[in-house]
Amino acid sequence: MHDHDQAPGHGHEHGQDPPSELALRVKALETLLVEKGLVDPAALDAIIDTYAHKVGPRNGARVVARSWVDPDYRARLLKDATAAITELGYTGRQGEHMIAVENTTDVHNLVVCTLCSCYPWPVLGLPPTWYKSSPYRSRAVIDPRGVLAEFGLTLPADTEIRVWDSTAEVRYLVIPQRPAGTEHLDEDALTALVNRDSMIGVALAGEPT
Repeated sequence: MHDHDQAPGHGHEHGQDPPSELALRVKALETLLVEKGLVDPAALDAIIDTYAHKVGPRNGARVVARSWVDPDYRARLLKDATAAITELGYTGRQGEHMIAVENTTDVHNLVVCTLCSCYPWPVLGLPPTWYKSSPYRSRAVIDPRGVLAEFGLTLPADTEIRVWDSTAEVRYLVIPQRPAGTEHLDEDALTALVNRDSMIGVALAGEPT
């Protein structure tokens, strides 16, 4: 874990990097396999749609909402996130070893993968482009406060920012703070307030309408 809290830095354009060499190679391989009739493009689209819209980040949102309304579940989630997430039926590759970290009034957690883009697909779906970008992966560690400000999240000066570095062995899920004024909402309504970025730590959970 890296624990940094420094002054804002300079420009950082999320998602503006050109496609990486690996991305280009993957696209070329996909095109070749489709052209040779070895892969059905409809099947590829279905897989991508599943991870983008069905598998996550709705799954992660349900995990967070459950932790907000069920103190016993929250305790299990913080003690053994992998087991607690599996309780709700969410498991699979890239989500075998999970750790949940909780935001409080004093501590804000931010997740990054400095070496590549390790990401908990079963609970968050497909990683956003900016998460995989070199600027985010490098600056989130050395200037987390500045990076958060560029996402539109300005935290109090006395809030400690903890940066968690995902690896191939361990991935992290941020439990954002439950928004004020949501005491009357049920679990389904709370789930709708939890967005992907809040579970990475670059945003807060949404406010009730």
